[in-house]
Order: sequence, then structure tokens, then C-alpha cells
Amino acid sequence: MSVARPDRLRPGGRVAVWRHPLWVRVTHWLNVVAVVVLIMSGLNILAAHPHLYWGLRSTFADPWLSTPTVPNWLLIPQGRNLAEARHWHFLFAWVFVLNGLAYLAWGLGSGRFRRRLWPTRTDLGGLWASVREHARFHFPKDEEARTYNVIQKLTYLAMVLIILPMMLVTGLSMSPGFNAIGGVLLDVMGGRQSARTLHFLSAGLIVGFIVIHVGLVIWTGLVNNMRAMITGWFVLEPTAAETPPTDPDGDAS
Repeated sequence: MSVARPDRLRPGGRVAVWRHPLWVRVTHWLNVVAVVVLIMSGLNILAAHPHLYWGLRSTFADPWLSTPTVPNWLLIPQGRNLAEARHWHFLFAWVFVLNGLAYLAWGLGSGRFRRRLWPTRTDLGGLWASVREHARFHFPKDEEARTYNVIQKLTYLAMVLIILPMMLVTGLSMSPGFNAIGGVLLDVMGGRQSARTLHFLSAGLIVGFIVIHVGLVIWTGLVNNMRAMITGWFVLEPTAAETPPTDPDGDAS
């Protein structure tokens, strides 16, 4: 369980607020490592046959989608090695699953998901206003940044409740060992080729989320955001009305 900590006053009217407890930070960074290895080893697996299909069979002459050649520096291991890439992929799939289960258990047990991620009726009512603010690349750094905005909440919930589980389920449905226990997943997915396609589409959505997420981390303050995910403390800037006046030389009066 996380313990709330009081705000800390900082110079210049800034306030450090406790944002991320230890379990959030640990599971976040473990997830970063696991997902990066899964993506890079998955690209190596895809490179062995860079075509995607729908249904039970592979119609090699008519793929649904053919992917471009992936440079070696994006692959784990370096160079095309299907057997070794599968070992990396399956190992870190377990890291991802166990870490994700721990994150879900803590998030639900501590009430963090309900407090921090579940959107309220007021949040949903302000959805389009938040969309307009994002479109203008306007992101508050003062008291408004104390909590996640509605787009952040909906995006994180979609990742946790839909996209990541879809990647896991489609991956399991392609596992021969799992098929021997409960092959019904393949029928639900519409066949092995559909499961493979959905798996890589899910991975593509995760890559898109990562690109946008990292971009916004940099745009909204790399140092502050990284400090929050390393130490737990996030610094809020004072509002315009609270900012101390400055003299002509730029020093606070």
C-alpha cells in the first residue's frame, strides 16, 4: 500500500507533490525493460517471415500486409536468429506478465486505479476541452498538473485493460504448449494467422503509445517527469498570480 506524503515547498513558489510510490516506479521500469526486449525480439521473429495474414491458413501469394525490412540494430539478438529471438521473447514475456500482475494487484488493492486513473463524470464532461488543449500543445505545469487529465486517464486505462491484455492473449494463443492445454483461444482469435496479425497490431499500438508518451515526457519537462518516476516527487510551478515579481535584473523581489 502507498502512503500519502505532504507537499514540500520549493524555492520560487514551486511545490513538490508525491506522485509515484515505490511499487509504481519499480514496476514501471521493469515494464520498460520487458517491453523494449519484447518489441526488439518480436521484430526479429517477424523478420523471419515479414508477412501477415487473416484466418486459418497462410496464403503466401496474397498476404494481408507485408512489413518493411528491419535494420539489425533494432533486433534482439543482432542479426536474424529466429530460435534465439524466441528464447528472448518468451523469457521477457514472463517478466512482463508477472510484473503486470504485480502492478494490477497493487493498483487495485491500494485503490490507486480508482483514485488516479478512473475518470469521473466531470472528467468525461471536459473531454473535448482537454482534446482542444492537447491539440494546441498546451499542458499545465501548475496546480492543474497535480492529477492526470482525462485523456491521460483514458489512454492509460485503454493500455492496461485492452491493448496489453490483447497482446498477451494473442501471444498465448500462438503458443503450442498453451494450445495443448486450452486451444480454444485460437478459435476465438479466428485462427493462428489472425492471432499473429492481431498480436503484431497490438505491438504496433504499444509502439505508438511509447513514441507519444516519450515525446510528451520530453515536451512537458523531461527533468521533472524523470525525477518523478525515479524519486516519486513531481514539482508544480506556481500559477501566474502566485509567481513572485522580479526586478529588472530578473531576480525575485
